[in-house]
Amino acid sequence: METMKRSQQRKEDTWDLTSLFSDAASWEEGLAQFRARIEQAPSFKGKLSQGKESFLDTMRWYEETGILAERIYNWAFLNYSGDASDSQNTHRYSLAASSLSDFSASMAFFDPELLALDDELVESYLKESAFAPYAVYIRKARRFKAHILSEQEERIMALQSEVASTARTTFSDLTNVDFDFGMLDGKPLTQSSLSSFLMQDDRALRRQAYEQFYAVYDKSKHAIARLYEGQVKQDMFRCKVRGYESARAMALFGDDVPLSVYDNLIKAVHEALPTLHRYYALRAKVLGLEKLAHYDVYVPLLKGLQVKTSYEEAVTTIANALAPLGEAYVTTLSKGLLEDRWVDRYENKGKRSGAFSSGTYTSKPYILLNYKEDVLRDLFTVAHEGGHSMHSWYSVRNNPYLHADYTIFEAEVASTFNEQLVAKYLLDHAEDDTMKAYILGKQIDDIVATLFRQTMFAEYEMITHRIAESGTPLTLEVLRKEYRTLLTTYFGKGVQFEEQSDLEGLRIPHFYSPFYVYKYATGLSAAIALSQKVLNGGEKEKQDYLSFLKSGGSLYPIESLRKAGVDMTSEKPVKDALSTFADLLDQLEKLLGVNS
Repeated sequence: METMKRSQQRKEDTWDLTSLFSDAASWEEGLAQFRARIEQAPSFKGKLSQGKESFLDTMRWYEETGILAERIYNWAFLNYSGDASDSQNTHRYSLAASSLSDFSASMAFFDPELLALDDELVESYLKESAFAPYAVYIRKARRFKAHILSEQEERIMALQSEVASTARTTFSDLTNVDFDFGMLDGKPLTQSSLSSFLMQDDRALRRQAYEQFYAVYDKSKHAIARLYEGQVKQDMFRCKVRGYESARAMALFGDDVPLSVYDNLIKAVHEALPTLHRYYALRAKVLGLEKLAHYDVYVPLLKGLQVKTSYEEAVTTIANALAPLGEAYVTTLSKGLLEDRWVDRYENKGKRSGAFSSGTYTSKPYILLNYKEDVLRDLFTVAHEGGHSMHSWYSVRNNPYLHADYTIFEAEVASTFNEQLVAKYLLDHAEDDTMKAYILGKQIDDIVATLFRQTMFAEYEMITHRIAESGTPLTLEVLRKEYRTLLTTYFGKGVQFEEQSDLEGLRIPHFYSPFYVYKYATGLSAAIALSQKVLNGGEKEKQDYLSFLKSGGSLYPIESLRKAGVDMTSEKPVKDALSTFADLLDQLEKLLGVNS
């Protein structure tokens, strides 16, 4: 019953990384080639301003080096993610990270030179077909003109980048490798298995899992608080050096997303909190509890209904659900998930918790999972990460390298769009009202997790950064107080929290990628709107959505989504998503015959 070791995984259940490098020896050769290019980089200094052909040659070299660099990094990163307890994986990941830092330092001249060129001269170059693979990248880069430093300063910032990730990597190693949560009910309690324990009908087991899990965080709470404070200070450092008004403004600038999008999200969700509180009241009634505890908010509402789905069955269900996107989409995804080994499916010791999709311009779009058959949410996770991977699959086939890297803002649309289609399919094919209620509850829980919960996280990030930017230290006490205030605001009076409940704010890995989580909520809002267009529309709506996937990074996210049919600068998508939540709640109450 122990978590398996990496060596015990079946080959077919793990990803095939040979589309990056065939083995460790070939990676070492690639790293040597990359190191040689780092040494070569200074020879390109000044060439951007030496005429059109010199400019073009520099861009071609930069593109080739970038493709190699991402292959080097991703092979090391994916192996490290699969088993961080393997010292060789840790060693190679460190080498890859330090090499990227060295490359950035060696190219410190690049951005200042690119931005110093005359606007009319650059635009005259970009009109020529030879510059087509670089035009969007160059125009986007030149938008940062006010925030780019001198060559020497950029070199210092690049050299500092490896140190800047210390808080994030230390947090990851501490919580994914060093922490031992022990055994529970004959099974290991881990970052990944906690969700399974919190969905069990046995309330005493849920409480024990919750308390045992957070007891481990409680022992290291001061250290983790320091790590998060270090991350916020790093954000502030970059913000001040580059001349942004705030860390939040800096985070949104690259995507050209107005701060009003962030603010409107929080405002709309706060207005909908009474509906969320109504849901928790319904949950308490169905579970027969006077008041919910924090460990009661994830258990399925229908007691005794056990749903087990093998990984293979999950892929079949997903393929059927995504049929509205066409045969080509479904066939490609199914083959990747089952045959082409895009996926690392199951948990093992030392493996990173959660799930992600990560690939390169020339590789398969890889997916890390920790799939559990008894957690229906994991079926949705496969669909979610499959949406990311198909987004990458379409993007790299329709864009040059420097235009293929879409933003996270767009990425969360492609992933949650798939979840919407899966939810609709499961609802339509429910065998009886009991199963229909079960799926409705699951769909509601997903909206709670993605729209409400991620907005709470986004508000927490905004608050903590504002506190730090005002000069107030982010002590453990401050962090816990602010997080507990948000817990009580979002969950309402119907949920009772334990003394350790606010430690949850110390275990969210996305806080080490600042101002990332709001994109889950905006992404879901856009996905609900676009999925309804595809499901209720025809060929045009399908092609509009596929065109969005194909656009990659060729447009700013607000523009690409507007072309697909949704305007995220408007409050409407978020409010419509919240209305969908209220409608689903109405349906669930009717099916259960219980009014909240």
